[in-house]
Amino acid sequence: MTVTPVRELTRREQDEIDRANRSRRPPVVFLHGMWLLAESWRPWADCFEDAGYAALTPGWPDDPETVEQARTDPDAFARKGIADVAAYHERVVAGLDRTPALVGHALGGLLAQLLAGRGGATASVVIDPVPTRGVLPMPFAALRSALPVLRRPGNRGRAVMLSFRQFRYRFANAISKEEARELYDRYHVAASGAPMFESVLANFSPRTEARADSAAPQRGPMLIVSGHRDHQVPPATTAATYERQRRNPGITEFAELADRGHSLTIDAGWESVARLSLDFVRRFVR
Repeated sequence: MTVTPVRELTRREQDEIDRANRSRRPPVVFLHGMWLLAESWRPWADCFEDAGYAALTPGWPDDPETVEQARTDPDAFARKGIADVAAYHERVVAGLDRTPALVGHALGGLLAQLLAGRGGATASVVIDPVPTRGVLPMPFAALRSALPVLRRPGNRGRAVMLSFRQFRYRFANAISKEEARELYDRYHVAASGAPMFESVLANFSPRTEARADSAAPQRGPMLIVSGHRDHQVPPATTAATYERQRRNPGITEFAELADRGHSLTIDAGWESVARLSLDFVRRFVR
């Protein structure tokens, strides 16, 4: 495994850890994916806080705090690989007095599986997860979604922005064009190209960092959620993740949501997905 220097947490992230420890509430850590920032989880964090949990929304190493800051310096996202982000999130988990529940979306769903397999979760909700090694289906929609990054090998070391048309196809195909534009303007930022290469090529690289220990007995209960109309992580890919994770001796459950695309955590229907996730976490973390 690659040895990755771990960057210092931001003041906001450390404050969230300290507040969670003082509160003595069970912590829940929300992990975002590519082309979003931690602030995209704010409605979810408020929902879980209202239910009695301490919500934490860490970013990736060197993430700007706001979309406005991110758009003035998109190169800040470049050259962050899966190992970098996983090590950073492990630092967040290690700072908590109690092992947290994890909720991850897209690449955050991959990261939640990695951390859970290492004993870093009491329960996990994995939403439209980017595939790990051993997950084989790669439908045409997923390949088309990956092309903005993969078509240029140099993007592995760069930050990549999506055009609105690309965002509409990969994130927001299941909602109106007007709502898609609103989400693009409100949330979209550049993303490191490296994790996309690592995930897509995981099955050709025995030493890949995109590897989750699905058999680890300490993994804890896991719910895997699929949006039926997701282009970036189509249902066949998410179902294959479930088949791999269900080998675990712990509880593994699957939910497919009709008429939902990859934007299901940030669009107007986010609350129903958050409630599904909260109900699962409540069963195991009180």
